[in-house]
Amino acid sequence: MSAYQWFVFFLLIQIVHFLGTWKLYKSAGRKSWEAAIPVYNAIVLMKIIKRPTWWTVLLFLPIINLIIFPVIWVETLRSFGKRSALDTFLGIITLGFYIYYVNYTQKLEYVSDRSLIPQNKTADTISSLLFAVIVATLVHTYLIQPFTIPTSSLEKSLLVGDFLFVSKMNYGARVPMTTIALPMVHDSIPLTKLKSYLIKPQLPYMRLPGIQNIDRTDIVVFNWPVDTVFKFFDTSKRRAYKPVDKKSNYVKRCVGIPGDNLSIKDGIVYIDGKILQLPERAKPQFSYKVAFDGKTPVNLEYLFQDLSITDPAFFLNDSKRDTLFLSALTEVGAQKFKNTPGITAVIRQISTAADNGVFPHINKWNRDNYGPIYIPQQGKTVPLNMETLPLYKAIITDYENNDLKVTGTEIRINGEVATTYTFGQNYYWMMGDNRHNSEDSRFWGFVPENHIVGKPVFIWLSIDPNGKGINKVRWDRVFTTVSGEGQPQSYFKLFLLGLVLFFVGEYFWKKRKASKV
Repeated sequence: MSAYQWFVFFLLIQIVHFLGTWKLYKSAGRKSWEAAIPVYNAIVLMKIIKRPTWWTVLLFLPIINLIIFPVIWVETLRSFGKRSALDTFLGIITLGFYIYYVNYTQKLEYVSDRSLIPQNKTADTISSLLFAVIVATLVHTYLIQPFTIPTSSLEKSLLVGDFLFVSKMNYGARVPMTTIALPMVHDSIPLTKLKSYLIKPQLPYMRLPGIQNIDRTDIVVFNWPVDTVFKFFDTSKRRAYKPVDKKSNYVKRCVGIPGDNLSIKDGIVYIDGKILQLPERAKPQFSYKVAFDGKTPVNLEYLFQDLSITDPAFFLNDSKRDTLFLSALTEVGAQKFKNTPGITAVIRQISTAADNGVFPHINKWNRDNYGPIYIPQQGKTVPLNMETLPLYKAIITDYENNDLKVTGTEIRINGEVATTYTFGQNYYWMMGDNRHNSEDSRFWGFVPENHIVGKPVFIWLSIDPNGKGINKVRWDRVFTTVSGEGQPQSYFKLFLLGLVLFFVGEYFWKKRKASKV
């Protein structure tokens, strides 16, 4: 829906509210016209139902309002003596329209001294659960979201089995575009393949102010721009549409920001002609071939454990076992292999042939030798011709919703001949540190700004998928920060100490309080 359509929809909601409640307002000692003034009518309604004024804010927060609206309907009915289970059921099942029936057909008696204390334990439990869900949804949607690392694309920085807290405040929380969805779940209902949302209506893209911009080398969580929605194929096996904020969550390292000219030479990333300087915690990995002399025994099990090699490794010729292929190895690991007796060569594998599988799929570049390519910046204009069109076609059509038609060498955008294009938003280039085992921007292109979710800031738990028993938990990674200078340091012991001090302090405080009584 466009901004204009949302404005019209908002006005319609105000009309519906006025027609269904003006007599209720009057019965509560207010003016009937107060039910017709947008926002103000909600503030007055909070006074009528004896609820805090700040609840008004919750009515305008997407997803949160889906929870709070039924509460307001029920509270409104109870403020006019409709407290039975049937009244509550009808108020919710009719989406609040039962209030119309009460407004026009019932004798209205406003209960000004209504008790807000739950009448029984069940009501108290439901009230507490609703409050907990609202708070959790607020935190999940606008502050911090839990996230799990599913792949090894950022191996050595983030490991498979890391459980993260992703801050949405750093880059600014994105207001949900999908307005009708289950709280605190992503694209599907748990344990099912059913969608957890309705595609329409959709809000325009909006983002709250952040405390920082995305910098080069930041690790970023974002919605995968080319999500193929494999869970939701229809019977004809065609790709299903998925709203931006319901596309699958990915995590990669940002290596190119808006306005950069990026290129990759022999696997090394260059920005504006200079090598991109990665932070100390980033440990790029590449594929290697390791040659043996065939005479000296080599303890590969020890090497694999010492270097924490988790990606696949295999002999190219199992009968001779003279050449080992390693899918992912750091430079430090490669040097360790080189210094091992019995190993004659350690050779990094660099792609040289053109690969049509890399973006923009024109059989020109490959994963190790790529570009140069311009990272689009909002408001900047680039020439548009048959050579540059493949780079920006998805931006023009998919991300900025223009109509594109190409006839011969003539390019038309929204019916007008176009020789240039001006970008409507910023874009980013995301890559994994595991260069040969990462599906990233090299294969599907730019990440639009409206796809940015947040910044991983904290590892609260880390589970080794191959571990056993107590060793399944990577204790040295529990309560560590994702970014920062130097190597990661666990704050788990400080956390435990803090818990001990809290409980000891609480014990003596209660004991002291009891002694005074």
